[in-house]
Amino acid sequence: MLSALVAFVHHLGAFALVSAIAAEFVLTKGEIGLINARRLLTVDLVVGVAAAVVLTAGVLRVLFFEKGLDFYLHNHAFLAKMGLFVAVGMISIMPTRHFLSWKSAIARGEAPAIDNHSIRAIRRIIHLELAGVVLILLCAALMAKGVG
Repeated sequence: MLSALVAFVHHLGAFALVSAIAAEFVLTKGEIGLINARRLLTVDLVVGVAAAVVLTAGVLRVLFFEKGLDFYLHNHAFLAKMGLFVAVGMISIMPTRHFLSWKSAIARGEAPAIDNHSIRAIRRIIHLELAGVVLILLCAALMAKGVG
């Protein structure tokens, strides 16, 4: 029963993560006004919390509830999945830093000053995050079928 609960939390975190990244992509379309800037800060926090839930539940599954650490450390699909998870996490730092830099302007009730080049760069990175998540899902499917 506990194994199913941890798997559920893992999947729930994954769906929340994908949804939050997609929301960031939508919220960065067009000009970033005060309302969208506030929303982006909140959604980016959800991205971080969801990623932490996915990682924590995933580690619990690997160590205690699934096939065991030895299986996963020798599975190429798992190693690719973990590499992609780390890569997506690393590239997500840039948008997060931008969003956090807006806090003082938002606190003053002002829209953040952001140029079109920065927004395009943020959207490109978020697009890469979404592509990375798709590849993570592919690796998960391969793992589930014993490939790797």
